[in-house]
Amino acid sequence: MEFRVLGPGDVGLLYELLDVFVRAFEDPDTYGAARPDAAYLGALLGSPEFVALVALCDGRVVGGLAAYVLTKFERARAEVYIYDLAVDEPFRRRGAATGLLDAVRAVAVARGAWAVYVQADRADAPAVALYSKFGRAENVLHFDLLPPT
Repeated sequence: MEFRVLGPGDVGLLYELLDVFVRAFEDPDTYGAARPDAAYLGALLGSPEFVALVALCDGRVVGGLAAYVLTKFERARAEVYIYDLAVDEPFRRRGAATGLLDAVRAVAVARGAWAVYVQADRADAPAVALYSKFGRAENVLHFDLLPPT
């Protein structure tokens, strides 16, 4: 398995990653219904605030993650927030997710981040077990604050 950080010329691979997210999360509305065009995604892939990593097997995207580099104000440093991580079912338990997490940690160091963090639902035992190998859990609540209508 090969792990690759995507750049502006890798829009096709990002579309393949979106297909992985559709299957893994069973959410075609979010990841498939209103995809941005290639120009938008190319600009995003060129942004220092966005990280897309893929796991490739025989040249095909079988997993990946999307993360954001958050520049902090209280100190001259950054944090990396893993927004989504998924691996296609046939490729799970073969090191893809672990390789992606190792790769994003290396990207974090290269971009001056002091921490990488991710959220997991308590009921998602495989995700909790995976992330527990890399760090410690915090007992926090997540709130979606919707804009006024």
